[in-house]
Amino acid sequence: MSNLKLVAPMKGWVAPLDEVPDPVFAERILGDGVAIDPTDATVHAPCDAQVVSVARHAVTLRAANGAEILIHVGLETVALHGQGFITHVREGSTVHTGDPLITFDLDFLAGKAKSLISPVVVTNGEAFAIVRRSSDRETGLGEFLMELQPRAEKAEARGEGGEVSRQIVVRLAHGIHARPAAVVSDAARKFASDIEFSAHDRRVNAKSIVALMSLAIRKDERVTILARGADAQAAANTLADLIENGIAEAPEATPQPVFAAPAAPLPPNTLRGVSGAPGLAIGRAVHLKAASFDVEETGEGIARETLLLNGALAMVRHNLETLAASGNRQQREIMAAHIALLDDPELTRAARDAIETGKSAAFAWRKAIRAHAEAFRMIDDARMRERVGDLVDLERQVMAALNGEAGLTAKDIPADAILIADELLPSELAGIGTIAGFCTAQGGPTSHVAILAAGMGVPALVSTAGVLDVAEGTTLFLDADSCLLHIDPDAAMLEQARGKIAARAKHEAAARAHALEDCRTADGTRIEIFANLGAGADEARAAVAAGAEGCGLLRTEFLFLDRETPPSEDEQAETYQAIADALDRRPFKIRTFDIGGDKPVPYLPLPPEENPALGLRGVRAGLWRSDLLKMQLAAILRVTAPVRIMLPMIASAAELRAVRAMLDELRKERGIAAQPKLGIMVETPASAVLAAQLAREADFFSIGTNDLTQYALAMDRTNAQLAPQVDAFHPAVLSLIAQAAQGGVAQNRSVGVCGGLAGDPLAAALLIGLGVRELSMPAASIARVKDAVRGITLTAARKAAQDALQQDSAEAVRAIAAPYLPSAS
Repeated sequence: MSNLKLVAPMKGWVAPLDEVPDPVFAERILGDGVAIDPTDATVHAPCDAQVVSVARHAVTLRAANGAEILIHVGLETVALHGQGFITHVREGSTVHTGDPLITFDLDFLAGKAKSLISPVVVTNGEAFAIVRRSSDRETGLGEFLMELQPRAEKAEARGEGGEVSRQIVVRLAHGIHARPAAVVSDAARKFASDIEFSAHDRRVNAKSIVALMSLAIRKDERVTILARGADAQAAANTLADLIENGIAEAPEATPQPVFAAPAAPLPPNTLRGVSGAPGLAIGRAVHLKAASFDVEETGEGIARETLLLNGALAMVRHNLETLAASGNRQQREIMAAHIALLDDPELTRAARDAIETGKSAAFAWRKAIRAHAEAFRMIDDARMRERVGDLVDLERQVMAALNGEAGLTAKDIPADAILIADELLPSELAGIGTIAGFCTAQGGPTSHVAILAAGMGVPALVSTAGVLDVAEGTTLFLDADSCLLHIDPDAAMLEQARGKIAARAKHEAAARAHALEDCRTADGTRIEIFANLGAGADEARAAVAAGAEGCGLLRTEFLFLDRETPPSEDEQAETYQAIADALDRRPFKIRTFDIGGDKPVPYLPLPPEENPALGLRGVRAGLWRSDLLKMQLAAILRVTAPVRIMLPMIASAAELRAVRAMLDELRKERGIAAQPKLGIMVETPASAVLAAQLAREADFFSIGTNDLTQYALAMDRTNAQLAPQVDAFHPAVLSLIAQAAQGGVAQNRSVGVCGGLAGDPLAAALLIGLGVRELSMPAASIARVKDAVRGITLTAARKAAQDALQQDSAEAVRAIAAPYLPSAS
């Protein structure tokens, strides 16, 4: 294969990448090349090529010989969101040398961008070496820039049988972010082959968590897995299956998605932020300042500095393992991702390479971390940019260990502290102990520290401008529900705030005290309060202890996911019986498996689907693989306790009839006289609209408001941009619930709700008013919902429901429901 000569894509001054004031390019994280300080406002093609990708500020080309060339106009220009740029080509276009690609406004960029200097880099440098390049001179358009030579060893490796590839679509709700990247990189390290992930015109080391995260792979994007070596095929297949089937992404315990506060004028001495975790708190300002360490660049020998780095990494690992063992699920997962970062081959290699050039351990670690952090900051994805905090966290922890300092402990921070910081890090919050709350100048609502705060019940504001000016020791009222921080509030505001906090605490204490009692409205109407379960007997016992009157939804997927073969009839029967025993003959509804589509499993191979939420899932998957559904029904029939069977994603009576016929056939085969009740989930608009017909054949209804909401509003509930609008209080959703309830009641069928709306005390009056008499929810919500129900009369609930149906927005519906919530007073 002959060499490829690239010509200058624009007029300007050619400089080496080392002079680019950005470590992502200067450290050649994206590839080797040169930079051009432009004097012309148009980027032209440096060779004949195909356009692989184009953004307003950058373009990637692929030459005929496979070389991939990135031209990035200016620095930090991604933040301009296309302002000042005009593109002349599209992805897939064929261009010839000299064709215009991008035109930009030189004067505008000079005033807005960090720098005009524009890197031109070869992103697949593992396959091509730069044998000649222009540098430190003025160049004209079309003059020689650099010459690329294919690397012989790579070309040979790409020969027949040299490289194995698998292309997959990433279905993870938030793409390959920190925690999935940690799982994938850990699996990749178990193979001897070289493994890379290719996406967005870049190839990165799959054994590196930071490299995987830097790709910013989002949900529904395609990625190619490439492996070279003796076990290449097994490596590619294993990682593909892992991403497609083996990573369970449970919904994060984030607060209500409040991304911006109302634009009302601020009261005096008040700051507005973004809610990181809900709640109210009164406390005193305690500034938490990041420790600064003097770092000597020159080390005291390779052996000594390597020993120091290894010791610091081991100490931090031990601390993280301790925090993981003592925390909740969110804390365990986040600390596990940090541990994976410590083992990341790209980070440790960069640090050890620097030590071998004579640098100190501290200098080497800081340099390695910051180079990758800068790469994350360039990504045009808010969730991925928030992962910079994870790298900063590790930098501080290792630097502290190298300096012989311990992290924060509960002894350092008073319990009534409202921490003030530029940015609070996950390990800091996990190690502090009890605090009243925190408020930071930086950070976002989906950052790891926000997720931790929500799980710990710590009220928090993030992205709060001006908070660093708050004086140490100042009394503060943190209202994270309203996104406000009140500074030195007067006596009247403090009294009112204390009243709100006390009222909330009183309600919660009273609710917990009466949680084990049956639930009735204020005028005596019986409302059954059940628990949603998704695990085994231990979870069922905990739910009963929290006040559950039965199980309104057993998500049986926990038995089917994360395994290579389906659970046997015996395994299922044993598990269901154990849960029934824990419930002690209380009502028990078992939903048949809702796998397939958005919950793929290895033993149920499905063709790729553009929209899994509308694909082969729920009862559709069960009827398609009737052997699996029949096995599950047989296991349920063996339970020696009254159980009810519930079918997910029903859209027609024919589906219900097919399952009932299967159930009757099993009963006949096994000589079982008892006929368990067979009901349906109402979670499609079709089943709500046809409720009157379906009620003639279904024994009961249970409304799943999560899916019903996304289908009714045509909004993906996993889409971070749409999340605030996917609101079950929307009048359209309430109208479907009303239709379902009316259809069920007309046939004397019980009607319940087991979706997220059932666990919201604010919704209790509306649902009861619409005809619902059973609410099933997470065990943690039971006490609060029972408390809300006991303060409602049936007459008032019906009026609230009718008023709500006349509204035109979810916000208006919430305003109608609010007066019926006891804790709102």
